[in-house]
Amino acid sequence: MADTVKEIATLNTLTATLIDSVTGYRDAAEHAESPRFQQLFRKFADERSSAVEMLRQQVTSLGGEAEGDGSFMGKTHQRFMDLKSAITGRDDKAIINEVERGEDYLKEKFETALKDVDLSAQSRSAVEQAFTSVRQGHDQMSDLKHGMEA
Repeated sequence: MADTVKEIATLNTLTATLIDSVTGYRDAAEHAESPRFQQLFRKFADERSSAVEMLRQQVTSLGGEAEGDGSFMGKTHQRFMDLKSAITGRDDKAIINEVERGEDYLKEKFETALKDVDLSAQSRSAVEQAFTSVRQGHDQMSDLKHGMEA
């Protein structure tokens, strides 16, 4: 049987990191020059918001208190919030580079969580569903970044 306290902590960590992602995508959408990128960033922010709610519901179903704020690491190291420096020049390439860097971090967090053998089937399913958005966002940002470098 899964350790519920650890499971809730894992889900809340992922939730906080996703909240950082939502914030980063919203900032990117607000400051991107290209309407195409603005729309793409808003789409991913919305998808991540849905994933946040799904993970929060799973935490609640386990009897825990769902995360309501971004992560300390997200605030401290500014994985997504490093956009501020990229945004200063309003340069889409710099914004995409920062978003992609944040996506690398987020993908790694989810991959680590999915290796946890103690997650219940329900929590694993929720994490896998959220990871679908993470993986798609990561791959698309990586493609954009490398396409701009070519």
